[in-house]
Amino acid sequence: MEQETCRTTWVALSLKDTARLAEKLASFAAPGTVIALDGDLGAGKTTFSQYFAAALGVRGIVNSPTFTIIKEYQGETLPFYHMDVYRLSLEEADELGLDDYFYGSGVTVVEWASLIPELLPPDRLELWIKSDGDGARNMEMTGRGYPYCDWVRAWDRMGAAEDEHQQG
Repeated sequence: MEQETCRTTWVALSLKDTARLAEKLASFAAPGTVIALDGDLGAGKTTFSQYFAAALGVRGIVNSPTFTIIKEYQGETLPFYHMDVYRLSLEEADELGLDDYFYGSGVTVVEWASLIPELLPPDRLELWIKSDGDGARNMEMTGRGYPYCDWVRAWDRMGAAEDEHQQG
């Protein structure tokens, strides 16, 4: 059976919009959740991760794990694993035992995930963030497998309704 894949795009006009997306996705999170983040330098990957962690109830500062590679935090109900694989080769990343995180009891967000596609679980949410230069962020979400396609469809329903409410 072929894996279900679904996509949506959305524009975050402000940091508040980015926080709203992160909060909604965090509300869906369960043990084993994997979010693969990508985008250019400065696009907002770490900012999204910070909002996501806050929505999980992580207390304190969540900053980029660029040099430490993996940072572990405790949320209110779930551990939060924040990874940045930008400086790793595929072989180095493979030696880290990422499966323990991906299939463990917490939620994992991987920045620069497109550098290690072979190591990611087949079921995941991919979020590509692009800056338009005016402060807005174009978000492209791809759900791969269960439950992530359901998340994308739920965001489409919720996001569109919220956007109409703000305009009306």
